[in-house]
Amino acid sequence: MAGKIKNYFAGGNTARGFYNLFDSNLQGLERLFILKGGPGTGKSTLMKHIGGEWSGKGFAIEYVHCSSDNESIDGVIIPALKVGIVDGTAPHVIEPKAPGAVEEYVNLGEAWDSEKLMKHKDKIHKCCGEISKSYENAYARFAEALSIHDEWEEIYINNIDFSKLNQLTEKLTDALFGKHKKSKVADRRHRFLGAATPKGAVDFIPNLTEDVKKRYFLKGRPGSGKSTMLKKLAEEAESRGLDVEIYHCGFDPHSLDMVIVRELGFAIFDSTAPHEYFPDRSTDEVIDLYEAAIAPGTDEKFADQLKEISGRYSAKMKEATSWLQNAKALHDELESFYIKAINFSKIDQIRDEINAEIDRMAGIAST
Repeated sequence: MAGKIKNYFAGGNTARGFYNLFDSNLQGLERLFILKGGPGTGKSTLMKHIGGEWSGKGFAIEYVHCSSDNESIDGVIIPALKVGIVDGTAPHVIEPKAPGAVEEYVNLGEAWDSEKLMKHKDKIHKCCGEISKSYENAYARFAEALSIHDEWEEIYINNIDFSKLNQLTEKLTDALFGKHKKSKVADRRHRFLGAATPKGAVDFIPNLTEDVKKRYFLKGRPGSGKSTMLKKLAEEAESRGLDVEIYHCGFDPHSLDMVIVRELGFAIFDSTAPHEYFPDRSTDEVIDLYEAAIAPGTDEKFADQLKEISGRYSAKMKEATSWLQNAKALHDELESFYIKAINFSKIDQIRDEINAEIDRMAGIAST
């Protein structure tokens, strides 16, 4: 029976630039292979192959997806073996903390023909420069969109009853945690449930919550307190020694979109656009913060202003996405130069060497 696969992002194209949460998800690993090499050298394919093989052996697998390429992954982790493989190239450069003892660099550049690449040196330089500019433009547009979003939030913040919001949060905290407490240090993981990609917003909420017994769908408007509530619940879980998965917003990483406490079997998440979902299980529950804490009639009172803000926000988000698409097209062009210069049989050999080391670790783990 194949092992369960968990999908998430550890890096994101955000309003605050590229935001890196890799370290949080690599903590505790006893072996980490850091892949180095240019685009098109087969890093994602190598990791998918190894992930698929170990999933087939019944091991749970975590795929860390790439926010800049919907079809690629940036890492694969086998938690039971405490082994991981990651793409260690920019923008998610991984710095070893115990080089050789835990982390090991794997140079896929050994498989390329430098003479072939030299023939395209000027085109490669130009492509790299244009890719950087495209990301700069995308991040600038996302930052402008965040500023507009702040205007949107302000309307609801000015019409919220914070005492009602606090009472709801306290009531929910009691219902979720009760008297549960563990005498251990909580394992806390920071991730993204979704990301802004060249194809638009992508999320993995269904996958991440598929084996969670109780799901709470937070509904509400921007500024209605969803992130604040989630932060308080995450802090509560940690203070009680409960392992907690903290999922940041792929647009503004300073905000939260979801908290999962698997030891208590619950997930609570922001279920509004661009990751809007509705209950489809008998145990699912909706919590509407607009209804609970926002002054009645706020939507109607500010309808014209909200429509204008929403329009400006959507336009900026579309502009940002178009720059991500441009970066992806340029990256594909860059990859084409490397693909033609790669000896993929050498990549297969490197993959098999990594797999042999994982096999060795699995043997140790089973003894």
